[in-house]
Amino acid sequence: MKTSAAAPLRVLIVDDARLARAELRTLLAQIEQVELVGEAEDVPQACAEIARLHPDLVLLDIQMPSGSGFDVLDALERVPAVVFTTAYDQYALRAFEANALDYLLKPVDPARLAAAIDKARQPSPPATGTVSGDDTRSALGAEDQVFLRDGERCWFVATGEISRIVVDGNYVRVWFREHSALLARSLSALEARLDPALFFRANRNTLVNLRHIRTVEPSVADGYTLGLRDGGQAEVSRRQARELRERLAL
Repeated sequence: MKTSAAAPLRVLIVDDARLARAELRTLLAQIEQVELVGEAEDVPQACAEIARLHPDLVLLDIQMPSGSGFDVLDALERVPAVVFTTAYDQYALRAFEANALDYLLKPVDPARLAAAIDKARQPSPPATGTVSGDDTRSALGAEDQVFLRDGERCWFVATGEISRIVVDGNYVRVWFREHSALLARSLSALEARLDPALFFRANRNTLVNLRHIRTVEPSVADGYTLGLRDGGQAEVSRRQARELRERLAL
């Protein structure tokens, strides 16, 4: 790897196996501009160390006696970039192939690890986090990523990819790409975490990403029907129609 004048990439290792941690330490020592800031061997320790150290990258095992790598991500409000290191290739591929920064099978190949490190540098990974209802934290911008989990399905999603969020019983359904995920959150809690310049409260049950609006058509009761780029629709209430006109006007 070429020497860079940039600050070293700060890496945390999370693995319950002592030998696996030692192997990763040895491999990281061979890569320039990498700083190993700490290690953790279970889920609680991993969460504590990520919150304390704020690493740029976490090398995260998937299966541990105290829980899983999924549990680590679920427990965090904002997490760094993640590369999974696991012996369970099929499980890792199914959940994270298209969403995590990378996954590495044990025994970890040095070239694959170096490539993952390069990927983490290009550019500095955007902050990621679970969607949460704590409105004391800064709003998530379009490029910030959130970790979404619906049963055994998991994704890393840039908030700008979310087209709409709709109340679904006691939950909310988040629509993104060609997928949707059901979350145990309130719509108001998510609205407090999302950039108000990006997301618009179309009605009491729906948030819409303004960048995903393709068409605006008048509807009954002086509202609007929004056609979205993914083929979905959202109704704008009469109460919100004026605000929408102001938001979209020149």
